[in-house]
Amino acid sequence: MTTAETPKITPENAVEDETLAPLDLRSLFVAGVHFGHPSKRWNPKMSEYIFGKRSRAHIIDLSKTLTSLNTAKEFIETIVGQGGECLLVGTKAQAQSAIKEQADKVGAMYINQRWLGGMMTNFQTIQARIERLVYLEDAFAKGTVVAQTKRESLMLAAEVERLNKFFGGIKEMEKLPQVLFIIDIEKEQIAVAEAKKLGIPIVAIVDTNCDPTQVDYPIPGNDDSVRSITLITRHITESIASGKAAAKAVREERMAAEAELEAQEAAARATAQAAAAERAAKEAADAKKAAAMAPKTEAKAPKAESKTEAKAPKAESKTEAKAPKAESKTEAKAPKAKAKPKVAAKKTGPKKAAKPKTETKTDDSK
Repeated sequence: MTTAETPKITPENAVEDETLAPLDLRSLFVAGVHFGHPSKRWNPKMSEYIFGKRSRAHIIDLSKTLTSLNTAKEFIETIVGQGGECLLVGTKAQAQSAIKEQADKVGAMYINQRWLGGMMTNFQTIQARIERLVYLEDAFAKGTVVAQTKRESLMLAAEVERLNKFFGGIKEMEKLPQVLFIIDIEKEQIAVAEAKKLGIPIVAIVDTNCDPTQVDYPIPGNDDSVRSITLITRHITESIASGKAAAKAVREERMAAEAELEAQEAAARATAQAAAAERAAKEAADAKKAAAMAPKTEAKAPKAESKTEAKAPKAESKTEAKAPKAESKTEAKAPKAKAKPKVAAKKTGPKKAAKPKTETKTDDSK
C-alpha cells in the first residue's frame, strides 16, 4: 500500500476514539485489565479476585472487576452529587498523563507528581503554599511582579513552576476531599495512611500484589498498563461528571424553589401593602367625613350657650337687687347708733362748765 492509498483519519473516527468504551467484559479484556503480577509476588488476600494462573502470572477475574467498578462508580457519583469532591491520585509514570488528561476533562482535582507528606493531615500548610502559587500566577498575569533584578524575576518564575508541578491539580481545593481514587496503593502508601487517619474513603485499583483490605472500594485490575489505567480512570471521571451534573441540577432546583418562595413572599407583601393602603384610604375618608360634620355641631352649640347666658344675668340681677337693700338697711341703722353719743356729750358738757360760776359767786360775797 502506497502513501496515497493510506486511509486518512476523519474527524468522525477521531471522535469515536475519544468516546468512552462500554463497561463490559470485552472492553476490560481488550484493555488488558486481567493481567496480574507474577505468581511469586502475589498477596494472598487477593485470592478471591484471582481467576487463575497463566505463564507463571496470575489472571484477574474480570467479572469481579466489573462488579467492583460499578459499585465504586455509584459510590463516587453519590458523594459528588451531594457536593463532595473526589481527588484522583496517580504518581507512577504510567498514570501521570492519564490522570491529568481525564481530570482536566471533568474539572476534577488530581495529583500526578510525588505525594508530599502531610498533603491532607497538614492541609493548612499546603493551603498556604497553594495561596502563594495563586498569588504569583496572578501577579505574573497582571505584570505586577515586584522584582528589582532579572535574577529575582527568574527565581519567582522557577518558584511558580515548582509549585505548579506539585499543586497544579489542587489549586482550587479549599477543603479536604470526601473521597480518594488511587492507582497502585503500594506506591501511594502515604496517601492511603493519611486518608485512613482522616476517615476519608478510598477507591483504588488493586493489583495481585496489593492488600485490598486497606481500601474501602477495591477495583481488582492491572495497575501497570496505560490502557488499563486509562479505561478505569475514564469510567471514574464519568461518574464524577454525572455527580457534578446531579449536584448542579439539585442546586438549580433549590434556587428555583427559593426564587418561587421569594416570589410568593413578595406577592404576600404586595397584598398586605395594598390592604394597608386601602385601610389608610378608608381612615382618611372617615376623617374627612368627621371634619365635614364638625361645623354643624358647632353651629348648634352656640344656641344652647346663649340660652344659658340669658338665664345667668337674671339670676345675677336678682342677687344684685337683693344686695343693695340689705346694704341700705345696715346703712340706715348705722347713723342712729352714731347719733346717741353726740346727745350725751351735750348733756355732760354744760354741767361741768357751770361749777366755775358758783365759785365766782362765793368770791364776790366775801
